[in-house]
Order: sequence, then structure tokens, then C-alpha cells
Amino acid sequence: MKKLWGGRFTKTAEEWVDEFGASISFDQELVLEDLDGSIAHVTMLAKSGIISEEESLQIKKGLQELKEKAAKDELQYSVKLEDIHLNLESMLTEMVGPVGGKLHTGRSRNDQVATDMHLYLRKQTSVIIELVSEMQAALLKQAQEHVETIMPGYTHLQRAQPISFAHHLMAYFWMLERDKQRYQESLKRINVSPLGAGALAGTTFPIDREYSASLLEFEGIYENSLDAVSDRDFILEFLSASSILMMHLSRLGEEIILWSTQEFRFIELDDSFSTGSSIMPQKKNPDMAELIRGKTGRVYGNLMGLLTVLKGLPLAYNKDMQEDKEGMFDTVKTVTGSLKIFAGMINTMKVNTGEMEKATKNDFSNATELADYLSGKGIPFRESHEIVGQLVLTCVQKGCYLADLSLDEFKEANPLFEEDIYHVLNPVTAVQRRNSAGGTGFEQIRKAIQKAEEALK
Repeated sequence: MKKLWGGRFTKTAEEWVDEFGASISFDQELVLEDLDGSIAHVTMLAKSGIISEEESLQIKKGLQELKEKAAKDELQYSVKLEDIHLNLESMLTEMVGPVGGKLHTGRSRNDQVATDMHLYLRKQTSVIIELVSEMQAALLKQAQEHVETIMPGYTHLQRAQPISFAHHLMAYFWMLERDKQRYQESLKRINVSPLGAGALAGTTFPIDREYSASLLEFEGIYENSLDAVSDRDFILEFLSASSILMMHLSRLGEEIILWSTQEFRFIELDDSFSTGSSIMPQKKNPDMAELIRGKTGRVYGNLMGLLTVLKGLPLAYNKDMQEDKEGMFDTVKTVTGSLKIFAGMINTMKVNTGEMEKATKNDFSNATELADYLSGKGIPFRESHEIVGQLVLTCVQKGCYLADLSLDEFKEANPLFEEDIYHVLNPVTAVQRRNSAGGTGFEQIRKAIQKAEEALK
């Protein structure tokens, strides 16, 4: 098969070389975007008087037929034609005759592929933003039901202070809100048209780049043709936002894995998001949470891979840049799948409120309440800290907890302790009283939930 660019060549590559250099095995993912870009381009060519209206209509008719076949997955691609662009151009020419060759007037595969990826990422980023919102809604639903569910809060994976389970979930809601904002911000860089930049230097034809950009609903055009064909910042930004999102999902996945263990028993995942063991009948494994935790690494790898590909490239286009697509496609697939799984997992998980509350009573996570109690009576906090530390040591030596000490033992540590200390030590009281802005107090959580509801609207 003769290459569409083969005029100056006297021999063709061996088949295995063609296969190594071809991208059609993966860039066929861009088929609809490529056809949409071509329809806009040929419409512009006719408007600008570069081809006739009749030629434009003939070409567009062929492109529309290809779109219909692509939607039904009826197109057959050839490695010999390297990529999606040459495959579609060859199919078009077969359908409409030599006039199909006029489609490529005033553009190059370099600006063509860049346009395709801008269109693809614009669509996929919008999908991901919606999926992030769906996961936020799942978190919000559980938070609304568990404002007054008490659990231990942790630092260093050691029990620290009692908190509301809703407060813990809402931390992830706001992480996801930042993720969503990053994606929304990235759309400003994605929604720019490189079409018409040519191979690197523009074209001698009197094209109208602004018009083709408007047909594709881009907000503007690249102002420099070299930048237009060599820029992959918009993909890096997408991969970066996706890496941060996956890090957040991985952190929540890790907590879900811990919470569902026999040691914690804070939650139970729905059977739909769990698996069993081939040898141990009792097992119920949180495989989906583990898998998302693991898939985070591949998204990081896609970001680092593209950064490394681009770091030493001179302007403008280089064949290295063919490596920009597979990681992008893989990240889209990984992120969308992970978000769908997580929304379902959060929506259906059972929360064991009794186990959570029990865990707040058999520890020293209420020690800070004692220190705050004494400080509220005028004792400097550092001195209060020392007094409570000694009380904790006494409990450790006696094998009991703070609430088990008698009032006489409290007064022996400091005479300012009164009968109300037992109310202060109650984990529910401890949580309820922390009403500083953004704190775990029930009043603050309800305010946070209202703000979250507004954010989702």
C-alpha cells in the first residue's frame, strides 16, 4: 500500500517497522473527534473560497457517513496507514473520489491531532467533573445521616480525639471539590483551537482559524503556530489533576480497607463491591477499594511518562509526541471507572455506629478535654497538659480509662476538677463542644453540609 506521504521515498518499511511506528491501534479512540474537526475544517475552506461549496458538501457528506459507521463500530483500520487521520482520509477518498484529497488543504496532521486531543479532553473532562459531583453526593448523603455518629479521629494512625463520622466524610467532599475546580480551571487551556497552525508555520492559504474554532465551540485559538502543534501542557494539566484526584481516592480507599477489617468493624461494604477467597470461605475482601488504591500508581506513571517525553523536545512536533495519547486514554478510563465504583461503594456501605461509638470510650482520646477544662479555669495550657499526662499515666498503670477515675483522684491531681468533669469526658460532649469554624461540632457540620449542598447545585 502506497503511503499518502510517500512521494519522495523509493522503498517502503518492513511490516514490523510499520507496526512499531503506527498509532492506529490506540488513536482510533479519536475517530469522532477527528471527523468533527475535519467537518469544521472543510466548512471553513469553503467559506474562505479555498474550495467550492459543492466540493465542501461532497466531502462533508462522506465525513458524515464515516461518522455514522464509526458510531456503529463498522470502520476497519489499517496499520499500513499509520494513524486515524490517514485511515479516515483514505476511506473518504474511496467514498467521494479525488476531491477527498482536498480536505487536507491548509492543515497538517500536526495541528489535526492536537485538535483531536483538545476535543477529546474537553468532552472527557466534563464527564469526569460530573462523576466527581456524583461521588460528592454519595459522601454528602452518608454525612447527612451520620452527623451525630461518633468515631475516633486519628493522627499517626493513633487515636487522637473523638470526631463525627460526618466530619470525616466531609473532609473528602471538600478534597473532591478542589479536584473539580482543578478540572474546571483546566478547561480554559483545553478549550483552545490549534486547527490551522499547519505543520508548524501556518499556511499560505487564506484560512479563517477563528471561524473553524467557533464551529468546534472553542473559546479561542493558539496565537503562535509553533506553540499550537507542540503544546501538550493541557494534557499534563489533566494528568496532574487526575493524579491528585486518584491520591484522594486512594487515601479514602485505604481508610475503607481499614474500617472494614475485623479489628475496626466500623463499616461493611456491600457484596457488590467485595470479593471472596478461593480457599477461605469466610473472607469478604474490599477488592475494589484496593484496586483503586493500586491504580493510582498507573495514573502517576502516565503523568511522569509524558513529562519525561516532553522534557527534551525542541520545537515543534517530534514523533516522540505520539506517546502522549495512550497515557491520556488510560487515565480517562481509570479515573472514570474509579469514580463510578467509589460512588456506588459509598452509597451502599453499612455504617456500624455502635462499633464506632464503642471505640471512642475505650481509649484516651478525651484527654484533651481535660486539658481544655483546666485551661478554661485559668491554668496555663502547658501546665494543664502536664497534669492530664500524669492522670493518663495513672490510668495506664491501673489498667483503666480517665472516666473510671474517682472525683477524689481528679481532685488530688488538681482541686479545680468538679463533678461536671464526667460530662466533659463523654465523647459526645467532646465532639459537640468543638464548634469553632470548620470544626467537628454538630452545629458546624450542619453548616458545612448546607454549604456542600449549595456547592453541588
